[in-house]
Amino acid sequence: MSTILSIQNVGKKYNQHTALENVSFDVQSGQIVGLLGPNGSGKTTLIKIINTLITNHSGTINICGHVPGAASKGYISYLPDVDFIRKDIRISTALNMYADFFSDFDITKAREMLTLVRLNERSVVRTLSKGMKEKLQLVLTMSRKAMLYIFDEPIAGVDPAARQFILDTIIRNYNENGAILFSTHLITDVEGIITRAIFLKEGRVVLDGEADAIRAERGMSIDQLFREEFKC
Repeated sequence: MSTILSIQNVGKKYNQHTALENVSFDVQSGQIVGLLGPNGSGKTTLIKIINTLITNHSGTINICGHVPGAASKGYISYLPDVDFIRKDIRISTALNMYADFFSDFDITKAREMLTLVRLNERSVVRTLSKGMKEKLQLVLTMSRKAMLYIFDEPIAGVDPAARQFILDTIIRNYNENGAILFSTHLITDVEGIITRAIFLKEGRVVLDGEADAIRAERGMSIDQLFREEFKC
């Protein structure tokens, strides 16, 4: 296995509030990592740092041999928790834009996935329902042959059937030579696919290990352990 992502002693403060404190871990090729924690635990802040949306932080990050920046973006396929496609363009334009921006974007694969989810390339983004926009963004993200796929709460706010569709689509289409980093607090839905669990609590890593080893050592599921660790 090769190291896809290396995070060393990363910290971030907002005025007097500490969002992240000395966060360190590596992600290896082939791993499907659950970055798990309740809202406010620092998951989104860390993901934004990896994707250069936050730059003033302490510590270091390395993505496939590059610090976060223009070069690292070519290795990451990122699905944020907000809409990122212009509403005034057609789906076909979005496909062409991705093909121009990313050399690893497979437009043929994207069109095949659009057919599966019954999206017409001629449709204008603003005419799509919330669920259809989410499917379009998922298609764009998963049609790249990236080395690191990052998902920030991809199944929050959707019904159980849509959650399963999203997870199935991710597992069927990601580059298996790369890695996946999931941010979520919905552990039950992702427990069956993650190979490693990292618990963030108040900006600190409180648990990091292979999912099977954690279950064997603690005698409980990742979801049960999460509920125990973060119970009110």
